[in-house]
Amino acid sequence: MTQSRARTVFLLAHTGRPAAIRSAELVVQGLLKSGLGVRVLESEASDLPLPDTVELVKEATPACLDGCELLIVLGGDGTLLRGAEFARASGVPMLGVNLGRVGFLAEAERDDLDQVVERVVSKEYEVEERMTIDVVVHRNGDIVHQDWALNEAAVQKTEPERMLEVVLEIDGRPVTGFGCDGIVCATPTGSTAYAFSAGGPVVWPEVEALLMVPISAHALFAKPLVTSPDSVLAVEVQPHTPHGVLWCDGRRTVELPAGARVEVRRGAVPVRLARLHHAVFTDRLVAKFALPVAGWRGAPH
Repeated sequence: MTQSRARTVFLLAHTGRPAAIRSAELVVQGLLKSGLGVRVLESEASDLPLPDTVELVKEATPACLDGCELLIVLGGDGTLLRGAEFARASGVPMLGVNLGRVGFLAEAERDDLDQVVERVVSKEYEVEERMTIDVVVHRNGDIVHQDWALNEAAVQKTEPERMLEVVLEIDGRPVTGFGCDGIVCATPTGSTAYAFSAGGPVVWPEVEALLMVPISAHALFAKPLVTSPDSVLAVEVQPHTPHGVLWCDGRRTVELPAGARVEVRRGAVPVRLARLHHAVFTDRLVAKFALPVAGWRGAPH
């Protein structure tokens, strides 16, 4: 391991993509040329054309970001969510560069790499906190699993031919029950991810709220619900139904036996995101989904 510099940036990349390898090379060269230190995981270094001055760490733990002022992540949504795990555990802000399709968590695109380096070197970025959720699974009164998510916690069926029978609860009171393919409990950040695909509302990031969105529910009342950020959401898997599965951010999973209860509440630890632009979320939404806005005239002056 080389000696740390005064300022160090951690780089995380999807090294399975040629575009990520080339992008990582450009970012590393730019940062080193400007006098910043760069640190990467040793497991990824073999796939990247890195100079000897890059610092390598063996263990992929939160401690590997000690002393780093920023975490730069290059990749698609999966890589960005992987980076969010490091960012949450370490408290280091994450700056995402989208190399995938939509990339709502990303602050920059592949063509912006020069600007990314310039802004990082000059510290021209702001840091905002994104709300997370904490997830607890109960069975027979005992806690059997604990997790967290930046986007969503999804309770899903595992048998294609049979529905998952659930009862929904908010703040200790039952709301409704039905058979469905699943339930998504999401943050505002996650409203443009799985919850969006399930028909949930788009929630602006500055709005603090929790979402509960049914997936293919067989019921007259199966609308997306938006609650206070201080609410506690619960999904009870009925005892007579097939077992289900819990996915957190589509990355971490645990089986839910019949009779399991999943509780979701506001997370105790946020994820910190570095922002380069002051663009309003509306513009980001239009750009990411290529929404048709031709003919807009704006407010009269």
